[in-house]
Amino acid sequence: MSSKTSREKSRPEGLRLQTLAVRAAVERSQYGENSEALYLTSGYVQPSAEISARRFAGEEEGYTYGRSGNPTVTSFEQRLAALEGTEACMATSSGMSAIMLMCFSLLKAGDHVVYSQSLFGSTIKLIGSEFARFGVESTAVPQTDLAAWKQAVRPNTRLLFAETPTNPLTEVCDIAALADIAHNAGALLAVDNCFATPALQRPVDMGADIVMHSGTKYLDGQGRVMAGALCASEKMVLEKFLPVQKNSGMVLSPFNAWVVLKGLETLDLRMRAQSALTHELALWLQQHPAVARVHYPALADHPQHALAMQQMSGLGGAVLSFDVKATSPEQARARAFHVLDSLQTLSLCTNLGDTKTLLTHPASTSHGKLSEAQRQAAGIGQGLIRVAVGLEHPQDVQDDLARGLNTL
Repeated sequence: MSSKTSREKSRPEGLRLQTLAVRAAVERSQYGENSEALYLTSGYVQPSAEISARRFAGEEEGYTYGRSGNPTVTSFEQRLAALEGTEACMATSSGMSAIMLMCFSLLKAGDHVVYSQSLFGSTIKLIGSEFARFGVESTAVPQTDLAAWKQAVRPNTRLLFAETPTNPLTEVCDIAALADIAHNAGALLAVDNCFATPALQRPVDMGADIVMHSGTKYLDGQGRVMAGALCASEKMVLEKFLPVQKNSGMVLSPFNAWVVLKGLETLDLRMRAQSALTHELALWLQQHPAVARVHYPALADHPQHALAMQQMSGLGGAVLSFDVKATSPEQARARAFHVLDSLQTLSLCTNLGDTKTLLTHPASTSHGKLSEAQRQAAGIGQGLIRVAVGLEHPQDVQDDLARGLNTL
């Protein structure tokens, strides 16, 4: 297979993020294409039996089989690694497969994981339930409680895993502080960077060892394909992730890689524009009489506002959530459903990171598999609505939300 870390030879050092987002990729083919090529092939013709043997043995660079590598996938990996500031990247078929690959590669029976109780619901189920069947222990802690993270660490702790900002309450953790806790315990820190993306924050610059992405979200940016990735050191990617990926088949398809590769070209522009629109919507929702609370890092009353502005380039990202006013969980659920069912322009959709504004009810969708106790611990109430803001005109977004909010 081709190296996961090789760069286009003509690219100079020190290029800025916006330039890397459109330039980092494998070398052009003999045809000199300006837009990166899409290589739709499952196999590769070898120049000789001896070279084939060396490539399959990992002694020489070169592509051998679609499950082991593809030039289009490598371009995506190189581009995302360049944006995140890591030596290498491993692409996967989805964000959840990236987490699966990370855990399979780094953990064994008897190991222990400390993770935020505010992680994505499927991630909590994967680590807390599925991997528990194979003897991996885990402890969930409050996202923002550094003392709880430190107290949860054991001699067999191998991994700390956080998501910042979180889904859907936008809680922000101190990445540098968690990195210190992990490293002092001889463990690794992994950070889910889906909400902020490297356009707003680079966790490795603050000490994280692994950056996880669901490329389905903002990296693609238009809700077209599924994709995932792990960004880390070259040693970790080649020695830990690659062997497991080759044997398990958790690979990204070339077409999906090409789509996300092109999405990365506009990542910085989209994140800044959508962050500005989200901030404007958050301020409007704060003033609405039917809204109890708005959760958004760029708001001054957000519990981790100062930390978020420091870590996220002074922006809040493109996701917010809000609670409708209600006197009981039953009423809260009914009122949230009313707001969602009143939409005429915006989309009721569980994805995020699209150019279209998407709304969802976390308690019955993304976190629906959790117990009520787990949802309460994570702060997910029945009246909570998450809004992933797109690129529509802000007044049209407000008008559509007002249809339901004004009639509660």
